[in-house]
Amino acid sequence: MNLDSRMVLNQTSFLNIQGWASDDHAAALATFRRSFNEIRETAHGFKREALFGGTLEDWLAISETAFDTTDARQFFETHFTPCQVRDTIRPEGLFTGYYEPEAEGSRTQTAEYQVPIYRKPPELVALGAESQKTTGLAYGVIKNGNAEGFYTRKQIEHGALADRELEIVWLKSWVDAFFIHIQGSGRVLLEDGQIVRLAYAGKNGHPYTGIGGVLLKRGVATAETMSMQVLREWMALHPDEGRDLMWNNNSFIFFRDIEVPHAALGALGAQQVHLTPCRSLAVDRSIWMFGTPIWLDTMTPPESPKGSQPFRHLMIAQDTGTAIRGYVRGDVYWGWGDDAALIAGNMKSPGRIIALLPNALAKKLVQKL
Repeated sequence: MNLDSRMVLNQTSFLNIQGWASDDHAAALATFRRSFNEIRETAHGFKREALFGGTLEDWLAISETAFDTTDARQFFETHFTPCQVRDTIRPEGLFTGYYEPEAEGSRTQTAEYQVPIYRKPPELVALGAESQKTTGLAYGVIKNGNAEGFYTRKQIEHGALADRELEIVWLKSWVDAFFIHIQGSGRVLLEDGQIVRLAYAGKNGHPYTGIGGVLLKRGVATAETMSMQVLREWMALHPDEGRDLMWNNNSFIFFRDIEVPHAALGALGAQQVHLTPCRSLAVDRSIWMFGTPIWLDTMTPPESPKGSQPFRHLMIAQDTGTAIRGYVRGDVYWGWGDDAALIAGNMKSPGRIIALLPNALAKKLVQKL
C-alpha cells in the first residue's frame, strides 16, 4: 500500500458527508459525463501519472453505467468510495475561484483597439529534460541546436511578435488582456454582436509572478484585503505604473479561438472539456486525475452578492493551474459575468474535500476508519 495514501486518504461514508443528500447530483453527473466521455475517447489525462489517479482500467470499469443511469445519486454511491483528504502541510485547505473574463474587441487593429491577443508562435516548443536543466524553463525555442528562453511579457508587449499575423483579436485595454491571461480563457465581444471564445494554447515558459504579491510588498492593501478587484482599481488609478506592474510577471499566455456549440457552455479546461459553473474544479494535476468527483465543503467570500454562504457541492476535477498545488487545494470555476468575476476575484476560503474514487482504486489506496 502507498504510504503517502495512508497518510492522506481515509475512507468515510456518504452518510457522513454534510449536505450530500440535498445536493443536485444530476448536475454533477452531467458534468462528470463530459469528463467520462473524454476518458473513454482520448484519455488525455492518463498520459501523465497522478498520485491518486489510478489506471485507465480503474475508471473504465464504470463503463456505460454513467450514461445509462437514471438515478445520479445512486450512481455515485454505487461506483465510488468517499475518501476524506488530509493535508498535514496546510490542514485548513485553500480554495480560490476563477472565471471567464469578458472584454470588448475587434478582429482588426484600429485606433480604439490596440492590444493584441496572440496565437502560439510555431517555434515555441516544450523543452526536453536536458534543455530544461540548461535553461531552467519548460518551454522555449531551439536555435542552432541549442535551447533558449522565449520572449518575456515585456518584450512581447513591446512588439517582439508584431507583424507576424499571430493576432486573434484586438482589445482596448492591456489590463483586460492581462486578466484574460491570468484566467486562461475569455469571451471577446465584437462590435457586430459575435463572441470570440478564447482557449489556452500555451505559454512562453517564463515563471509566473503574482502581481498582487508585488503590490503587497509595496504596502498596497494587505493579504486579507488583496483581490482581483483591488488590483484592477489600483491599475485604473495608476495606468503607467500598472503597465510596469504587469511586466513583473514574465509569464505570457497564448490562445486559440474555438468553436463552441452553445453560448451557455463554459471555458475549455485542461481536460479539454467545457467547464460547468459551480461544478468544475481546478486541482493539483500531480495528485488527482481529471474526471475525479470531489466533494467540496467551503464558503463563498463575504463580497459575494449574497454574502458569505456555505458552498457544499459535488465537483468534478476538469482543470488545473500553476498556483494550484496541494492535497486540499482547488480553484472553483464560477462561469462568466459580473457576479462570477466578483466571487472569483475575492475567494480565498479554507475548507475540506472528500474525493470520490472508483471502488477498485480506493481499495488499493485507502485505509478504513
